[in-house]
Amino acid sequence: MSSCLDRSRTPIRLWAAQLTGKNATARNVRSVSGAVLNSLTREELEAENARLRVALAEAGIDAQRLGGHQADQRSRAAQDDAHSAARQRAVFVSAVDFAMIVTDPAGIISDWNPGAEHVLGWSADEIRGQDTARFFTPEDRASGYVEHEMRLALQEGRAADERWHLRKDGSRFWASGEMTPLVDSDRGHLGFLKILRDRTAEHLAGAALEQTQERYRLALQATTDAIWDWDLTTNHVLWNAALEEAYGHPLATIEPTGDWWIGHIHPDDRARIDASIHAVIDGTGRAWTDEYRFLQADGSYAQVLDRGHVIRDGEGRACRMIGAMLDLTRMRSAESALRVSEERFRTILDTIEAAFAIVQVKFDADDRPVDYRFLEANPAFEREAGVNLRGKWVTEFAPNLERFWFETYGRVAKTREPTNFESYAKAFARWFDVRAVPVGEPDERQIAIFFNDVTARRQLQARNAATQELSDRLRDLTEPRDIASVAAQILGTTLEASLVGYGTVDHAAETLLVEQDWSIAGVRALPNLIHFRDFGSYFDNLRQGETVVVADVTEDRRTTAYAADLEAIGARAFINLPIFEQGRFVALLYVGQTEPRAWTDDEILFVRDVTERIRAATERAQGEKDLRVSEARANAYADALRALNETLEQRVTERTAELMQAEELLRQSQKMEAVGQLTGGLAHDFNNLLAGISGSLELMNTRIGQGRLKDVDKYMVAAQGASKRAAALTHRLLAFSRRQTLDPKATNVNTLVSGMLELIQRTVGPSVQVETVCMSDLWPTLVDPSQLENALLNLCINARDAMPAGGRITIETDHRWIDREAAQRQDMPAGQYLALSVSDTGTGMSPEVIAKAFDPFFTTKPLGQGTGLGLSMIYGFAKQSGGQVRIHSSVGEGTTVSIYLPRHQGEAEHDEVLPEAGLLPVAEDGETVLIVDDEPTVRMLVTDVLGDLGYTAVEAADGAGGLKVLQSDARIDLLITDVGLPGGLNGRQMADAARVTRPELKVLFITGYAENALLSNGQLEPGMAVLTKPFAVDTLAARIRELIAQ
Repeated sequence: MSSCLDRSRTPIRLWAAQLTGKNATARNVRSVSGAVLNSLTREELEAENARLRVALAEAGIDAQRLGGHQADQRSRAAQDDAHSAARQRAVFVSAVDFAMIVTDPAGIISDWNPGAEHVLGWSADEIRGQDTARFFTPEDRASGYVEHEMRLALQEGRAADERWHLRKDGSRFWASGEMTPLVDSDRGHLGFLKILRDRTAEHLAGAALEQTQERYRLALQATTDAIWDWDLTTNHVLWNAALEEAYGHPLATIEPTGDWWIGHIHPDDRARIDASIHAVIDGTGRAWTDEYRFLQADGSYAQVLDRGHVIRDGEGRACRMIGAMLDLTRMRSAESALRVSEERFRTILDTIEAAFAIVQVKFDADDRPVDYRFLEANPAFEREAGVNLRGKWVTEFAPNLERFWFETYGRVAKTREPTNFESYAKAFARWFDVRAVPVGEPDERQIAIFFNDVTARRQLQARNAATQELSDRLRDLTEPRDIASVAAQILGTTLEASLVGYGTVDHAAETLLVEQDWSIAGVRALPNLIHFRDFGSYFDNLRQGETVVVADVTEDRRTTAYAADLEAIGARAFINLPIFEQGRFVALLYVGQTEPRAWTDDEILFVRDVTERIRAATERAQGEKDLRVSEARANAYADALRALNETLEQRVTERTAELMQAEELLRQSQKMEAVGQLTGGLAHDFNNLLAGISGSLELMNTRIGQGRLKDVDKYMVAAQGASKRAAALTHRLLAFSRRQTLDPKATNVNTLVSGMLELIQRTVGPSVQVETVCMSDLWPTLVDPSQLENALLNLCINARDAMPAGGRITIETDHRWIDREAAQRQDMPAGQYLALSVSDTGTGMSPEVIAKAFDPFFTTKPLGQGTGLGLSMIYGFAKQSGGQVRIHSSVGEGTTVSIYLPRHQGEAEHDEVLPEAGLLPVAEDGETVLIVDDEPTVRMLVTDVLGDLGYTAVEAADGAGGLKVLQSDARIDLLITDVGLPGGLNGRQMADAARVTRPELKVLFITGYAENALLSNGQLEPGMAVLTKPFAVDTLAARIRELIAQ
């Protein structure tokens, strides 16, 4: 730039002065040498000559004498200046590659050459009067760089830089620039000259070169290859740091020559490599590659793959060669390790039970998933899917596969987000639990699939749900036809069968009378009467009690000849399950399918279960009818027996009253909410008990009529035993519903457990070891000891039954603090509890069984080995005692049942030793007992017991009558009263009112269930006791003796 414009020469300043509007004072604009910086007009020259002459005359100088010489000198100088200015102006105008901008001292543009218009885009007219900052970037303007540059130019005489500038169109260009100040001959500041040259191309090329060099440098640092750069002219070789990292040679110790390199090649490979590399160098080729053994610093040889590229000069001579050595030893070791890893991975995939596959999802032109191909699939995949799909598109096997599968797999392939789901594939007729994850590169659209066939589990869930629904719906049905209809519908829907039906069998005629059936759309109902022999020879199997299962009637030898007839009624495959009653083939449940079907064992078991439920529900409905007949018959027999024998009448009346009470309890229990299958189970158990009672009463009537009185006793014993079992069943139901009568006492549970150990060990047998882990200083709890003993014994029996081959039972007591959060989870109040736990090493329970464990009549024991009321009773007892019961169990790992009971703030009571039962003592003279009960038979029973004990008995039928006696002057030593009394005053209220005037009055409550009014603050007051109906006579007598003796 300086070669084009000499800033020290006078014409520049002369030309600049003209541009900045200073030509009116051009005589004062001088260069450093004093030359004139501007050409004067004719008028100015004449005025100047006149002024000079006056000055010379005043100075005494002869202007005439000097004039010629000086005038010639001035004329020549002016002409020289004018010519220089013209030349500089020409340069200013013609320098189109240089942008020249002239500004005033404030940076306002006063002139703009064509080069500036070419480089920056604005014309001189457009830009004149604008600020110089106009073509600076916003960043420079914001940082104050424009003002900084002008200050620097004034201070230093020039300011040079390279930076980005703006064009008129807003684009940027890189320019080298210089700014110089313009001054007059007196060093007065006239403005600035800014010169710019567009260097964008060179700048970008330099930046690109720097980036390339940086990338090359980083590549040298990052690569594990030993990079070499061989100057063929000087035989000098440069290595990167990988030479030391890969082969152990420190760069500081090696000889950087080609000879050192060749010298480290294995002697057996050296000549070959020397020849092959020089063949490329001496020839015209550019690329060279070869393998050889290279000596490492530790003396061993590494197998390397070396690649080089020859760089030639303009005449084709090799001047430089650059290459890289790859350590094949590590790579081959890695390849070997990879092969081992792949083989191990393949072995794992081939042996694991989980199904695994890799699929590639195919998308259409609109990027929608339309198919997927199986790239890999392990053997488990083939087993689970039932077909080998490796290398195939899924639509080849399942052209009608649900759209869901394509959308789900396509979403995973596109979004790269894994997913889990369960879905049914109709083409495979299976349920699958699937985990899909993306693999490979995104553009490959590949995913890995892990899945399990959960068809069995889903079918089991469906069957369990169907079983529950069947139980719920059968509970309220009383007609056999309705029972069969509901069962057929649920069975057909669950199994997705074509037809289901139920009918009665005429064994002799070998026919089936269809009572109820169900079928899908398009399958017609069966004829009302079917002859078995018209459809095959399998009737013989049914008659022998076998379940007939046919997967395809065209292939089973029993039905092949009748296949067309069976297909005509929609039974290409079927199950026939015979129903026997008292050894006779009486009914049949059939399930049919229009297509061949391989029936599974679980499906057959489900059909058998439904069949048993149908039969049980039918028997229950019939039993309820029989129950009503039995009630009427029992009443009639009772009336007849009363007239025959007064003693017998009394006993029959008592048993009849107990039977009626049990029946009332049965009707009450049937109304309880959330009792699940209570109705069917209760009816079944009570039908058995009532059958024993009513049968005994009938035979007693018959034998009395025959005069065979000696046989009456055994029937009375049988009826009494059935009555006691009915009472026990009632107590269990009351315990579950939390309505049983409790006699809570402050109890030491450790003492209770110790006292029961011998009984528990005898009960569970020698194959079961019983251990106790009792906490010392155990808190007492307020609980009915006898009920807790029953609960503990029940838990130990359940534990024993869960260990058929023997095992260990652990009884443990402990303290528990239940906070608010835990209390919400456990459904119990927060506070301090003691826990009584029974653990076993048995079979354990599944979560589904645990969820139903407290339901009444639910049992996992075989038919006839359990009532299903044990845990229900314990649950009700614990809840009624203010506590809770919780089960912790895992299948195969045993079970722990814990009873939580609230801590009692007080001392435990000690059991009193009662006198041994023997002869009934005679009451003292005058001791009187008041009996208040609205049931005459109960009053009669208690009165007779009191008479046997020698007490005077006074009776009252309601609370008002009893209170009237208590408020009289009559001697009353003991009050025996029912709790629920008619007339608005219950037994507890009557007793409390009587104790106002008789504070020492002893009270025995007799009640059928625990009314809320019985207990005060959760317990009885001193001098009070409770006895639950029905009770044994000796128990009543013992309790009376105990209270009177206090």
